Amino acid sequence: MRRGKTAPKSAPTGEREAVRRGKTAPKSAPTGERVNRVAKEDGAVERPLRERGAEEGPDGLLRCPWALSAPDYLAYHDEEWGRPLREDNGLFEHLCLEAFQSGLSWLTILRKRDNFRAAFAGFDIDAVAEFGPPDVERLLADAGIVRNRAKIEAAIVNARAAAALPVGLADLVWRFAGYNDPAPVTLADVPPSTAASKALSKELRKNGFTFTGPVTAYATMQSCGVVNDHLADCYCREAAKNTRAGSS
Repeated sequence: MRRGKTAPKSAPTGEREAVRRGKTAPKSAPTGERVNRVAKEDGAVERPLRERGAEEGPDGLLRCPWALSAPDYLAYHDEEWGRPLREDNGLFEHLCLEAFQSGLSWLTILRKRDNFRAAFAGFDIDAVAEFGPPDVERLLADAGIVRNRAKIEAAIVNARAAAALPVGLADLVWRFAGYNDPAPVTLADVPPSTAASKALSKELRKNGFTFTGPVTAYATMQSCGVVNDHLADCYCREAAKNTRAGSS
């Protein structure tokens, strides 16, 4: 999801190079693992994923094309992605999961989500802020999650940072909401980061957060409805827009 050719900073070297060449979609929506070019029965080749607009789903409704690659994505897209979330622990969960996703398939994270919730006390900020070295070792031994020490320790650091905020995490993140951005027509119109996500990333770092670069910050903004990046013709766009207006 991008206008330029610079790959998401948080992606691994191979994925960044693939994005640069237009062979995969960046982190700002869970599209990286989907095959971009698929040979049709008539021998034609579909457009790269990043160049495609909303596509018809199994029920005849138009959706962002990444939602159609797996049933898990379909439910996530229709029921959660882009819907406004203004609750501190919920936002903390998304921020953590986006960080854990770095370099991996978002589908992997979705399928491990219940395990993550169990391992991280439901992403309760105050509870995770109390985690210590024994918890880190417990999490490193938990095959149900992504066992990466740096990411695990970052989640604990970020819980402590969130708990120490003079305002809630949701209040901080929603300061950077955009309400009048033009609707993207294709995935190519959706950037991996924006000026707002860079500003949010800077603010988070200033408050002691880590693993929250501009790409991770923007992915969190997208998933929590702080920005509405459903494509112009996606049936979910209007619902997300109305919900954002009603929750502001």
